[in-house]
Amino acid sequence: MYTLITAANSAQAHQLKNRLDKTDIILGDYEALPAFMLKADNMIRLPNPASAAYAHEMLTLCLDKDIDTVYALRDNELLILLQSEQLFAEYGIELVHGS
Repeated sequence: MYTLITAANSAQAHQLKNRLDKTDIILGDYEALPAFMLKADNMIRLPNPASAAYAHEMLTLCLDKDIDTVYALRDNELLILLQSEQLFAEYGIELVHGS
């Protein structure tokens, strides 16, 4: 199982990754990332939270990528995901509040 940390282009995401000290971490972002970063196995493009189906797109991504923990570092992401927290929990996916 993997842990997803959003806001991959931020220092906060990389600091959290180092603090967690785990090998099964995926960094993701919906904002533009350099192509070389997306070629890494542990870096992915995320759905845009402006999408009406954002929570379902994130749930699908988590299930497809075997992600069981999500650290949503941007407020706009976290607020939408928290509205679907029960749905994520039903699939065994934990949404972590704060970093």
